[in-house]
Amino acid sequence: MRVLITGQSYHPAFNGQAVFTVNLAEGLAARGHEVMVVASSDCKRPYCQTRNGVQIRRLGAISLSRWHRDAALTPFPDRALGKILREFRPHIVHIQDHYPISRSAVRLARLQGIKTLGTNHFMPQNLKPYLGWLAQVGGDALDWLLWHWMLHLYNQLDFVTAPSRTAVAILQRVGLTTPAFPVSCGVDVEFFRPLPHLDPLAWRRHFQLAPDRTVFLYVGRVDGEKRLDILLHACQRLQDTPIQLAIAGRGAAQDELQRLAQKLGLGDRVRFLGFVPQEELPALLNSVDIFAMPSDAELLSIATLEAMACGRPVLAARGQALPELITEGVNGLLFRPGDPADAARQMARLVQMRDAWAQMGQANRTKAEFHHVGKTVEIYEQIYGSLVSDMPSPYVSARRPSRPIFPRKVQELLTQFRH
Repeated sequence: MRVLITGQSYHPAFNGQAVFTVNLAEGLAARGHEVMVVASSDCKRPYCQTRNGVQIRRLGAISLSRWHRDAALTPFPDRALGKILREFRPHIVHIQDHYPISRSAVRLARLQGIKTLGTNHFMPQNLKPYLGWLAQVGGDALDWLLWHWMLHLYNQLDFVTAPSRTAVAILQRVGLTTPAFPVSCGVDVEFFRPLPHLDPLAWRRHFQLAPDRTVFLYVGRVDGEKRLDILLHACQRLQDTPIQLAIAGRGAAQDELQRLAQKLGLGDRVRFLGFVPQEELPALLNSVDIFAMPSDAELLSIATLEAMACGRPVLAARGQALPELITEGVNGLLFRPGDPADAARQMARLVQMRDAWAQMGQANRTKAEFHHVGKTVEIYEQIYGSLVSDMPSPYVSARRPSRPIFPRKVQELLTQFRH
C-alpha cells in the first residue's frame, strides 16, 4: 500500500506529533508499505531525502521564529502537492494537523477520490501561549474559533483517530461529526526499557545531577503550555526536602523559566539539561527517580509513556488524558493542574514512598507494553486497508458516529488500546 502522511513537522523535530509521525511512517515502511511524508522544510528551502525506508519531501517554508524558534509554515503548497499526488499515487492520505499542507492534501485527495484519515494532536492550549494579547482577551470565543478552524478540515475526512479516549471525547464535544476512535501514539518498549546493569551515578555525573537527592525529571518541549513553572514553584515550597528537578528539552519558554528559577532562588535544585540526544534518553530516564509531567494539555504524552516503559514512577497533572495513564498510588501520583501547592504536596509524598518506587515502576512498565508502537502500526495498517477496500460499511451508523464497523481483527486491536 502507498501511504502519504502530511504534517507541519518531522524528524529532527522532537515534539509529540513529529515523534508519532516518524514511528508510524518508519513502522509502516518496515512492514513493506511504500510511505512518503510531506512536511514543511526545517531550513526554509525544499529538499528530498530517504530515511529508514521513508521518502521525505520537505516543502519550502517561511520561518515563524518570531513566535517559536522551531516553527515554519508552507503557505502555498498546492502546486507541489499536486505533483506529489500525481507521481506517488497514494492509496490513502493520512494528515497529522490542519495546517496548509494537510488542508491542501485533503482537498486534492478528495478531488481524486483518495481516502483520507486524520490524527488529531491539537488543542487550543498548544497555540495560545504564542498569541500574546489575543490569548488574554479572546477567552471562550478564541477557543471556539481555533476548534472551528481545525474541525472545518477534520469533518471532511473519512475517519479520525486521536491518541486517547479523552482526546476523542473532546473532539466529539466540540463538534466532530466524522467517525473517530482512540489509537495510542505508542512507545518503543524495546528501546525504552529498564536497564538493570546501568550505573545511575555515572549517568548522573554525565548530566551533572545530584547523586544524593531524589531527582524528578521532565523531558519534552520547554514551552509555555507544558506548565513547567508549576514545578519550579513547587520546588521552592520544598526547600527542606532533598530533591532536584531536571528539565530536558528546548523550547520558546526556556529563557523565561531560567529567569524564574533564578528569581525563586532555586540554585542547583533545578538543572536545565537542554536537548538530550535520543540515544541517551533511556539512560537518563533510568538514572533518575521520578518522571514529572505538569502539562494540563496532554492528549496522551509520549514522553510519559517513554518514562513508564523505563519503569519510572510518574508525577502528573490530573488533566486531560494523563489520568488514563496514571492510577493514583499504583504507578504514580496526580496533582491538581496549575496548583503548585498541590504539586509540592504530591512530590513530597512520592519522596516518602521510596519503598513503593520499584512496584510503581513495574506497574508502569506493564502498562507501557500495552502501548507498544508495533500495535499502533498494525492498527493503522488495518484501518488503511478497511478504508481503501470500500467495505459495504467501513464507517459508522448515522446514530453512533463513535463506533466504526471494522473487521474483527481491527476491532480486537482497537479494543486493546481502549483499555
